[in-house]
Amino acid sequence: MLNHTNVYWIRNRVLKKLKVLLVEDEEKLSSLLKNAIGEYFYSFHIAKDGEQGIEMFQRIAPDILITDIMMPKRTGLEMAKEIKKTHPHIPIIVLSAFSETEKFLGAIDIGVNKYFIKPFDPEELLTYIIQISQGFETTSVELAGGFLFDKTKKALYKEGRYIALTKTQKNFIQFMLQEHKENTPLIDADAIKTALWPKEDVSDEKVRTFIRRLREKTSKDLLKNIRGQGYALGIK
Repeated sequence: MLNHTNVYWIRNRVLKKLKVLLVEDEEKLSSLLKNAIGEYFYSFHIAKDGEQGIEMFQRIAPDILITDIMMPKRTGLEMAKEIKKTHPHIPIIVLSAFSETEKFLGAIDIGVNKYFIKPFDPEELLTYIIQISQGFETTSVELAGGFLFDKTKKALYKEGRYIALTKTQKNFIQFMLQEHKENTPLIDADAIKTALWPKEDVSDEKVRTFIRRLREKTSKDLLKNIRGQGYALGIK
């Protein structure tokens, strides 16, 4: 049972790390939901149909998907089925004006987590998201410069926008986070070489080039260069 203290804490600590994608062709409803609950999340994106929903899902990698059923181009259930193939654990919440048995059965077959019949209270939707969000508490880390790193997905975001990184760049951020956790936030070039290229004879120049390119993609605030000592990841 959620008491007021728990709800307040979750809204302000956990939900602020979550990215939500709402796929809804009714503009009034999507605007209503964004205005009513969107501020609680790290980002709240809206797509207008199933095809746009899949494209946006691939681009922003949301933590929670909310979708209508009947939409142009591709239905919510068709979209959800497609997404579940590659992201089987993504929580999916379905909104629908229909209550026919086959719609419920179709949603259950796909693995939808919750079904809301329109009209519904946005507070009910938020309460349900709070309940399931408690399992997301430690997946994301807030970094300097407005960045957010999802440790589970090894994905970097800024203000809800996905930042495309190479595999080595993702591993580097993960490595720096682990070192910070173990109270060694300042990492020298030799430690970076060992962590990222353990079987290669890597020059200092390669490390400097790697760091420079990562900072160009992100920000100098995210990765700080302590002259003559090493590098530190900016963590809020």
